[in-house]
Amino acid sequence: MNTCKSFIKKYCRAILRKRMQMLLIALLGITLIISAGKATEKQESTEVILRQGRFFTPEEGAEYMKKKLAEYPTLEAWKRDVPIIRDEILKGMGMDPLPKRTPLKPKIRGKRVMDGYTVENVVFQSIPGYYVTCNLYRPTKSGPYAVVINPHGHGSAGRLREGIDARAAAQARMGAIALTVDMVGAGESPVPSSLHRSSTSMKLQVWNVMRAIDFMLTLDGADEDRIAVTGCSGGGTQTFVSAALDDRIDLSAPVAMVSSFFFGGCMCESGLPIHKSSRHDINNVVIAALAVPRPMILVSDGGDWTVNTPDIEFPFIKHIYTLMGVPDMVENVHFPEGRHDYNVDKRAAVYPFLAKHLKLDLSAVQDAQGNITEQWLPPFDREKLLVFDEAHPLPEDALKTPEAIEETLRSLQTGN
Repeated sequence: MNTCKSFIKKYCRAILRKRMQMLLIALLGITLIISAGKATEKQESTEVILRQGRFFTPEEGAEYMKKKLAEYPTLEAWKRDVPIIRDEILKGMGMDPLPKRTPLKPKIRGKRVMDGYTVENVVFQSIPGYYVTCNLYRPTKSGPYAVVINPHGHGSAGRLREGIDARAAAQARMGAIALTVDMVGAGESPVPSSLHRSSTSMKLQVWNVMRAIDFMLTLDGADEDRIAVTGCSGGGTQTFVSAALDDRIDLSAPVAMVSSFFFGGCMCESGLPIHKSSRHDINNVVIAALAVPRPMILVSDGGDWTVNTPDIEFPFIKHIYTLMGVPDMVENVHFPEGRHDYNVDKRAAVYPFLAKHLKLDLSAVQDAQGNITEQWLPPFDREKLLVFDEAHPLPEDALKTPEAIEETLRSLQTGN
C-alpha cells in the first residue's frame, strides 16, 4: 500500500512539474510576442514621427535618392505630390493653419553710414511678445531694392558674427536691402538658449523668416518680386524649409546643409515630424526641391554631410528642375577641401548667383581684376550691432518660455 501511495505522489508531482513547465513556456512565448510587438510599434512610431540627425547612412541616403528619382519620371508625378508634401510639412510643424499675422511693431535705430551701405539695429514682434532681433543693411544708392533674409547657423553669438555681418554688407553694396536674423535662443534672442533645442524653436524660426519678409516689404523701395533667403547649417535648414513653404521667396541659397542622409542635428531642424507620415515620405533633398522653378544654389563641401552633393543630392534636384523646364535655374558649387561654414570662399560663390538672378551690381564687391573682395569692410564691431542696451532694454512683456510661445501661436491659429 505504501509503495502504491508513493508511486501516485511521484506521478502527480511529475505531471504537475510538466504542466508548470508548459505554462512557463506559454507565458514566455506570450511575453516575447508582446515585447516584439511593442518593439515593432516603437520602431514604426519613431520612423513615422521623427527623422533626426544621421537617420540614414550615406549609402542608405544614396539608395533613398535612387528610389525618389524613380518616383518622379514625369512632371505630372512631381506635381501630384507637391501639395501633399507641403501640407504634411505644415501639419508636422503644427503650423496648419498658419498663425494670424499681427502688427510687427518694428523699432529701427542706431543708423551708421558705411562705404556704400548703411547699418541699423532692428527689433520686431513676429507674434505678440516675441521679439526678433536683427540688423538691417541698406544700399546708399537709390532703389528699388531686392530683399535678402540671412538666417544663421548654430552658435551662441547668433547673428553677431563677422561673417554674417560681411555677407549682409556685401548684399547691400550690390543693391539689396539685407536683414540678419537671430535664431531662437541665440544672439540677443530674449529666450534662454535651452529653448533653442526644443521643437518650439523649429516652427518659430520658420515663422520668424516669414515675418522678416513681411517687415522688409514695409520698407521704402523693397521689391516684392526679388526676395531671397540664404543661410548656412541650421540657417540652411531655415532657408530651404522657408522657401518650400513661402512662395514669396524668389531665390534660395542653402549652404552646407542639404543632405540625403542627414536630417539636422538639432530639435530646431528635425524636432517635429515633417519628413514622414501616412501620406508622405521625404528627406531634406525633397524639401529643397520644392523651391522649383525658382532659382536655387546649393553650396556644399567635403567636410560635412554635403560631401556627396555633386553626385547624390544635386542630380535629384537638377532632375526636378529639368522636368519643370528650367534646368539652368539651379546650380551647385562644391568645395572638396572645404569645411562646414559660410566662409569668404562660399560667400564669393553665392554673390554672383544673387547678382545674376536678383539684378544686383556684382562689381560693387569686385576688385580691379574682377575677383570678389571684402577689403572694403570696416573692422567688425559687435557692440554697435546690439539692439538692446541700457537705453533700450528688452520690453517687460517679452515671451520667455516655450509654453507661453506655444499658447500664443495656438491662439493666433484658432482665434481664441
